[in-house]
Amino acid sequence: MRLIRFAVVLVISLIVAPLSGAAQQAERAARIGFLGAGSPSDPLVAAFNQGLRELGYVEGRNISIEYRWVVTSEQLPSLAADLVRLKVDLIVASSQGAVAAKKATSTIPIVMPIITDPVRLGLVASLARPGGNATGFATQNDELPGKWMELVKETLPRVSRVAALFHPTYDGGVQLKASEAAARSLDVRLQTLKVERPDDFVKAFAEIQKNRAEALIVSSSPLFSAQRARLVEFAAKYRLPTIYHQKEFVVGSGGLMSYGPDFRDLFRRSATYVDKILKGAKPADLPVQQPTKFELVINLKTAKAIGLTIPQSVLGRADQVIE
Repeated sequence: MRLIRFAVVLVISLIVAPLSGAAQQAERAARIGFLGAGSPSDPLVAAFNQGLRELGYVEGRNISIEYRWVVTSEQLPSLAADLVRLKVDLIVASSQGAVAAKKATSTIPIVMPIITDPVRLGLVASLARPGGNATGFATQNDELPGKWMELVKETLPRVSRVAALFHPTYDGGVQLKASEAAARSLDVRLQTLKVERPDDFVKAFAEIQKNRAEALIVSSSPLFSAQRARLVEFAAKYRLPTIYHQKEFVVGSGGLMSYGPDFRDLFRRSATYVDKILKGAKPADLPVQQPTKFELVINLKTAKAIGLTIPQSVLGRADQVIE
């Protein structure tokens, strides 16, 4: 009789154990909210997912991702609120998306692959000690415009009129002010064009043509990143030498030149913060990091198409040259 009871218990335990293990595995699956301005095919999204895979996360097995794609900034509050209603374990959002997420929740952790001056935006108390529910990677946009202007001037020594596209609500006009200061120091006349939504590009492009700009700077903004194909097409159509903030404008999209942080690296590395938080770390205790890698990328095919010769002094500093 005892043997029969033992056999029954053994059989039941063999049946229940796998079910219990499967249930525990299902319970461990984390639910991530991703608020972005791109699309599922965006290289930055691919870089983030690569970072997750490197840490052992497989979508559909031990992690699920709720994507919300932004077309205009007006959508951000509702999309952020939607992720909060879903009770995701963590939200990944950059720039204005991070601001919207912070307004929507003070408890759900927020990881920011890219953010400009998070202290000024009220997202963190300090870079070293964030103190709230957000952390990630911060870029210093006040330093980049000077470099863009210098590269334009070195590439086109005789340039006197330069146009620049800005998205003021993205960084509060930080890049605009820095670009104006750089233009004055290099004796360049700067035409500033403020763009807040995709519909504003038509007017901006018309103004650039009207003022006969000799070069164009496309400053840092998720809006511009989402519209990069359109921007590159415009620059090619009017044979306008253009420098961008992100290499994706050049690699794969055909832009002339870019200088800025390696955004793919930042998105890939942001997965490490996701991993730490899912394992119990608090965003308040994870310092906001800054980019350590900046890249100059030049497309010689595009230069040839618009009749431009890139000086050797510029080519020699390039991290990547497309021929």
